[in-house]
This record gives sequence, C-alpha cells and structure tokens, in this order.
Amino acid sequence: MVREKKVLSGSNTYLPYLAWFIALVGMIGSLFFSDVMDLPPCVLCWYQRIAMYPLVLILGIGIVQRDARAKAYALPFGIIGLAISFYHNLLYYGLITEAITPCSQGVPCTARQLELFGFISIPLMTLVAFSVIVLSLLIYKPKKELTR
Repeated sequence: MVREKKVLSGSNTYLPYLAWFIALVGMIGSLFFSDVMDLPPCVLCWYQRIAMYPLVLILGIGIVQRDARAKAYALPFGIIGLAISFYHNLLYYGLITEAITPCSQGVPCTARQLELFGFISIPLMTLVAFSVIVLSLLIYKPKKELTR
C-alpha cells in the first residue's frame, strides 16, 4: 500500500527556518528587554510571550525531525499572538480606549518604554514578528512524498 506523507521540504523550504528564526529573535529580545534593560512587561506582553516562546520549540523540533505537521501545531500560537499584538498596538497608538484594557495593575499597556528611531515600539516589533511567522507558515507548502 502506497501512502502520501508530507515532509519538511519543497521549493519554499526556508519558510519554516524563517519563522523559527523570528520566534527565536523575539524570545531573546523579550528576555533582553526585561532582564538586561529592566523594562517590565505589561499584561499583554506576557500573553504575547506565552504565544511566542513555544514557537521556538515547536518549529525547532519540526525542522530537526523534518515534520511538516509542525506547521499545524505552530499556526494556532502564531495566530493567537498576532491577534493579541494587533490589539496591543491599537491600545498603544490610542486607536481604542484604555477603558477596555486588561492592564489594570503593574505596567500600563500603553507605557512608552522604548521607541527605536522614534516610532518602532515593542508592540510594533511583536506585531511584525507574529505577522512574519504567520505569513511564513501560511505560505509554506510541504512537499508530498510517497511511502510504502
């Protein structure tokens, strides 16, 4: 009996590596901001970390084992993180009111802790990171191999 099996290869093989690299840089960057630069994360930043950190492990294992199913496991984390970071950016840039924000204690979600070049904020960096991860995973089409 011949079965079809999806494996981690194809013409766009670099996309899982790109998603993994962005997740790794995001994880290291968030740890650097909080532990080295002493910038405490807000509640939404914590939720985004909860979505970002597993991506490093899930995508890394998928790449090492050449398992295309890692896409299915990683995509929900990426979409959830993208939704949270989109909401966070709406709050940060004042497009929605702070009255509906979950950041009632600790650091406010709208706190201007760091802005590179005067406009690149931490929420914007996470929005871009999750966007690249989700787009990479959505565009990636694993190659099908026949197995016996």
